[in-house]
Amino acid sequence: MSSKQGGKAKPLKQPKSEKKDYDEADLAHLQKKKDEEKALRDLKAKASQKGSFGGSGLKKSGKK
Repeated sequence: MSSKQGGKAKPLKQPKSEKKDYDEADLAHLQKKKDEEKALRDLKAKASQKGSFGGSGLKKSGKK
């Protein structure tokens, strides 16, 4: 018999994370963070619709 095992090795199972209890300050902070991310995504979407957003970077000239 061969000592090598064929196939893919199964990953080790991670322990389940416990449900965290949040107080009012934590919930407010999480909501504010979520709102900021949504606003940022909206701005990026608007910018991409209008055209180039200056993402071209530095342009190299053909001279050496």
